[in-house]
Amino acid sequence: MSGEQPSGAQIEARKAQSNADRTGSGKDAASRLQSESDHSAMRKHGK
Repeated sequence: MSGEQPSGAQIEARKAQSNADRTGSGKDAASRLQSESDHSAMRKHGK
């Protein structure tokens, strides 16, 4: 990242991914959420 603050969706996705990594459940959903939030951030910041 080049100094942009993470969006609320990215923060939530990171929390979900962290929880999935710890518990071993919900990995597919967390991965999908992470991907979607990252894609949205790229559109938002024009990258």
